[in-house]
Amino acid sequence: MPSRLFFFAITSALAGFLFGFDTVVISGAEQRIQALWNLSPAMHGFALASALYGTVLGALFGGWPSDKFGRKKTLIAIGVLYLLSAIASALAWDIYSFAIARFIGGVGIGVSTVAAPLYISEISPPEKRGRLTALFQFNIVFGIVIAFVSNALLANIGDQAWRWMLGVEAFPALIYTLLCLLIPESPRWLLNIKKDRPTALAVMRSVNPDTPRTDLENLADEIVSAADQSRARTDGFWSKPLRIPVMLAFLVAFFNQLSGINAILYFAPRIFELTGLGAQAALLQSIGIGITNLIFTLLGVYLIDRLGRRTLLFIGSYGYILSLGLCSWAFFTERFAIVPLCIFAFIAAHAIGQGAVIWVLISEVFPDRFRASGQAFGSFTHWIFAALLTTFFPSMVAAFAPGYVFLFFCGMMVLQLIWVKTMVPETKGVPLEQLQRRLGTEPLTQGTPA
Repeated sequence: MPSRLFFFAITSALAGFLFGFDTVVISGAEQRIQALWNLSPAMHGFALASALYGTVLGALFGGWPSDKFGRKKTLIAIGVLYLLSAIASALAWDIYSFAIARFIGGVGIGVSTVAAPLYISEISPPEKRGRLTALFQFNIVFGIVIAFVSNALLANIGDQAWRWMLGVEAFPALIYTLLCLLIPESPRWLLNIKKDRPTALAVMRSVNPDTPRTDLENLADEIVSAADQSRARTDGFWSKPLRIPVMLAFLVAFFNQLSGINAILYFAPRIFELTGLGAQAALLQSIGIGITNLIFTLLGVYLIDRLGRRTLLFIGSYGYILSLGLCSWAFFTERFAIVPLCIFAFIAAHAIGQGAVIWVLISEVFPDRFRASGQAFGSFTHWIFAALLTTFFPSMVAAFAPGYVFLFFCGMMVLQLIWVKTMVPETKGVPLEQLQRRLGTEPLTQGTPA
């Protein structure tokens, strides 16, 4: 793999590291924050979900700056938002200033789930697109691991430990922002939006140094031609030719969150404490979640261009159903000893399935003209359900026995398995322009390669 291509991809994917760190770092501080400001369960849920509401906003509008100002400038802006949020969260003086600070970071997360996978998919050759785009998910998971470790290391430094937990994110945010200054703009954005063919070809040569110049010229012609055809065939984002990509993006994001993944990550220490573990032991068990997530995400990244997106979703669905079903049974029968193992199995199923696939699939299925809007739509769907689940999860656990909560998530994963079987196409190894033609003009049936 060309070193420049890998550097460009891993740099933009570092937005995922900040995403993962920011999402989970709150798990070590949430109980202290609730006690500090004497929050009710409803207010506590709202405070924790404030970042997710910012994420919803960022995801909803993240396609606009990506198209208007370019992928690179948007990635730089993401780093600035993370930096501001980390500093402000650490200095918060009441629940409202805390919620605003977390909201700003959430906007950065939302925009990152649009711009980073979008950028990587547009600079990557077809045979490497899955692995490189999945680096975004790997960095999310790596950020989660570092957040859990950081929380454990800082947990016993005093009453203000939670401020250090949240504020330490400023350091990786600054490094990421500076690195983004070194990456080029997406060649597809340069060709189709800025109309700067010479610069686009220069970027294409830098990431494909062994490809003959004539082949790169032909590829540029194909990219422009496909965009022109898309404009001729579609009236807008909600037009009939885009119904399949829109449905795929919505459902992969919907089922991703209805597995319960964000709720479990946010409240991992609290879930483990329900099984009788002490607070410190629960926090250490949470590190095990992060490590399991990291190992199986690496496996997912390795397999995504080998087995394909659809196959990984199958594997993940079966793993979800088994692990969540057993977890529900364990709470009903009070066999709490197996709960940590079930949670680890659930995390493994997510990492190798939905976790590895979601951002890759969404970034692939839309044509160039609507890729930013499509990525924003999929990200918005993902985060609106994440925000709702995080808001209501404390109330759900208070109102229902944990066994019923896990049984609900298990039932949703049965529905995901049916969806994968009947509707999801395979997209591995196919150039984006060919995917555009297949998804835009041909009906997809089970087994049709896409």
